[in-house]
Amino acid sequence: MTSSNTSRQNNLAGIMTMCGGVAALCINDALAKSLMDHYSPIQIIFLRNIIALPFAFLVALKMGGSRSLRSSRVHVHFMRGVVWIAATVMFFTSIHHLGLAEATALAFVAPLFITALSAIFIARVGWRRWLAVSVGFVGVLVIVRPGAATFELISLLPVATAFTYALLMLSARFVDARESMWTLLLYLSLTSAILTSIPVMFVWSPVRAEDIWLFLAIAFFGTSGITMITQAFRFAEAPTVAPFDYTALIWATALGWLFWGETPDMLTFVGAAIITASGLFVIFRESKVAAES
Repeated sequence: MTSSNTSRQNNLAGIMTMCGGVAALCINDALAKSLMDHYSPIQIIFLRNIIALPFAFLVALKMGGSRSLRSSRVHVHFMRGVVWIAATVMFFTSIHHLGLAEATALAFVAPLFITALSAIFIARVGWRRWLAVSVGFVGVLVIVRPGAATFELISLLPVATAFTYALLMLSARFVDARESMWTLLLYLSLTSAILTSIPVMFVWSPVRAEDIWLFLAIAFFGTSGITMITQAFRFAEAPTVAPFDYTALIWATALGWLFWGETPDMLTFVGAAIITASGLFVIFRESKVAAES
């Protein structure tokens, strides 16, 4: 009975932490959208990581000890940093031109890309998951509507973001298995700050006094969101907490409407529902396959 209660408490803690982390990242995206009117994505990424780096260092030290500060494969972390910067630049650019909910919905094809890439490079993927991937991309077509008068090429950027994010997730396999998740988070912030330190000089805009708190906030919410989502997977199993990642659609819709008056049309909601359903099926199917193996 005690074990059952503990499991329920851990699941609840995982779900609540996941929802909090997702909300924080959505606020991070909304802050980035507001800053894009005056600053380039590179400058936003650079300042966010420079401000967040001390916090990431302390979290890694607290959670993983001094071992979490060292890595035997620094070159892999730099490779992941390049991919992370590419994904962030594309997503920040997309939300500058698209509605927050629309861009978020399209970016949710990332689990489908992970499944497809896994089939190519890692392991066999069954026909059910391939069907889910295909259905998910139908959802993308519903939102993007290629060939329609409302089609915008910029709407493909969140899809490209999802692809690079999938590469980032799969690249974790090249990191030393003995390194903790906290090491990955620390080095992602560190390498992103280093890699953007040179190009930021060519796109630098003086930081306005009224925007300082926005940069502090984006560093806080971005780092806190990633940390909470990571911690959620420590509290509970992935199939329990992963589906709550899709609560981002609720937050993105609410924030987009509240600050920019964005109201997604019905086809965007339909496409988002298709992508979400496909992603959830992939999550549950992969957990079932893992349990059977």
